[in-house]
Amino acid sequence: MKRWLVLAVFALAACDKDPVVIDGSSSENFDRTAEEARRDLPVKDRLAFDIALRSPPGKRISDNEDEAASIARNAYDGMTAAEAVDINR
Repeated sequence: MKRWLVLAVFALAACDKDPVVIDGSSSENFDRTAEEARRDLPVKDRLAFDIALRSPPGKRISDNEDEAASIARNAYDGMTAAEAVDINR
């Protein structure tokens, strides 16, 4: 019985982790951390996060994907996925 209690405590401790912070220092870091941060969100907010990444604040009307990606890296650097969703609501 004690063994199950110890396992349950470790399982709960593993669930209580800090949210992933998006790293916009490079394209590779941004892509990796944005995907990890996306997993922190409830399923219902993931689409809003995906839209936020494609339409970052400060983006001019443009079809240039490289420009949008650069603006997103700068805009969301240091934020969590929840923060990125919140500023786009």
